[in-house]
Amino acid sequence: MPVDLYPRTDGSHAATPGVQARLALLLPLQSPSLGQAAEAVRAGFLAGHERDSAGITVDVVASGDTPESTLEAYTRAAEQADVVVGPLARSAVAALAASRFVSKPTVALNHPQTDRPLPANMLVVGLSLEDEARQVADWAAQEHPTGRALVVSGNTAWQQRAVGAFTERWARMGRNNATVELPVNDGYVDGNALAELRARLEVDRPELVFAALGASQLRQVRSALGTSLPTYAVSAANPGRTPGAAWPELDGIRLLDLPWTVQPDHPQVMVYPRPLDADTLDMQRLYALGIDAFRVAREVAQHPGTSFELDGVTGRLSVRVDNSGAYALRRQEAAAVYRDGIGFDTVANGE
Repeated sequence: MPVDLYPRTDGSHAATPGVQARLALLLPLQSPSLGQAAEAVRAGFLAGHERDSAGITVDVVASGDTPESTLEAYTRAAEQADVVVGPLARSAVAALAASRFVSKPTVALNHPQTDRPLPANMLVVGLSLEDEARQVADWAAQEHPTGRALVVSGNTAWQQRAVGAFTERWARMGRNNATVELPVNDGYVDGNALAELRARLEVDRPELVFAALGASQLRQVRSALGTSLPTYAVSAANPGRTPGAAWPELDGIRLLDLPWTVQPDHPQVMVYPRPLDADTLDMQRLYALGIDAFRVAREVAQHPGTSFELDGVTGRLSVRVDNSGAYALRRQEAAAVYRDGIGFDTVANGE
């Protein structure tokens, strides 16, 4: 079949004959701990392929949990594929990046968290909490040019990563912030800590808050402190769109998330089916990642070594290739404001 090369205005592609590409999707489908996440990515990837399948063949390659299993499966996949998509686990991506096995263009689905340079033909498309927090800092700085921030979090690993990324970016822009870590037990924020924070704000009020908290924790904080302070958050604060459920305490919260979760009427989002069994926002995000991973891999296969941009379901994706041939991806997520306790208005965040 002919391959699609030239985008149309509706997001589909015109066909150019004679070009064929084989993609291998490498996922830990045999993993007890990661199997559900892998299935969500697989479903999204195949949904992307179903819509834009011309000239593209997809082989799904299953691996297990261990780095050894991943490297063996990658070697098998790379023998036949033009582009390999995967692995999914952070540790597996790190093991592959440190190996000498990256022989084909490879679209990794997670960030390896390593200081070592990645292989030139490895492109990381995984969702990044740190990138999200840095983009939130840019957004908050634009709306509050001289503002002092209060950074509020719990003590989990993801919250500390978000705090670190936000405060580093905030300091780099010459801004000041104070940081408060709230004790959280079984999902509940300590009441005494909230009372102390409320008293502190009465005498030392910041201009804005960055909250590295989940939706239920942020709801408790806003119930105790009020909703008047402009508050920014990462996607973890998104309570979702549950029919009949309202979260008025989150009204006015500014957060970044994927177009897939906060812009259901986005033209690119509307053309893909919703997964029937993705019962959490995390699984929805992984499904969306699968869609965009397919679209990125398709472009890499058809235009190797070429920069490109995509209006994706996980954000606006800019893929750049430097003079050495190394790939890098930047994702700009959707900026949204929670309204009326039930949903989001998306806004321009002055990228």
